[in-house]
Amino acid sequence: MRHFISALLGTLALCGAAHAHSVKKDTLEIIHPHINEPFAGAKSAAAYMAISNEGAQDDRLIGIETPAAKKASLHSTEHASDGVARMTPIEAIDIPAGETINLEPGGMHIMLMGLTGPIKEGDMVPTTFHFEHAGPVAVEFMVDPADGVDHSKMDHASPSN
Repeated sequence: MRHFISALLGTLALCGAAHAHSVKKDTLEIIHPHINEPFAGAKSAAAYMAISNEGAQDDRLIGIETPAAKKASLHSTEHASDGVARMTPIEAIDIPAGETINLEPGGMHIMLMGLTGPIKEGDMVPTTFHFEHAGPVAVEFMVDPADGVDHSKMDHASPSN
């Protein structure tokens, strides 16, 4: 796992110092938290990062807050047999001890819905992550260049009650 983190950090270093940042609290590290710039007028955006847990105790990401959106939630992308991708909310993301979890396009990610204003490339978006054991962690999402996907038009299914 350490080789993966070294490779990830090395790749980020090649992207330039402005694109590589991380936040560390105790044994957790949030690596390159970022949002691909949403289209002008978008009502939602997706956020990605890697979360590394170098501790001996498992932890869980259980919530996110940001003034940049009316709602921030954890999502997973499910691929149906017909090839259609559907995003579904999840309650938490487990961060096992000694592991790194990637939140990336096509997998787990954070959805910011009801954006409260425009988000542009180069912006830093203040956010608080809430972990079951580590507690709150202040993080800033870096806004990277657009990825060409309009996340506001995707299906974000509501959890069944």
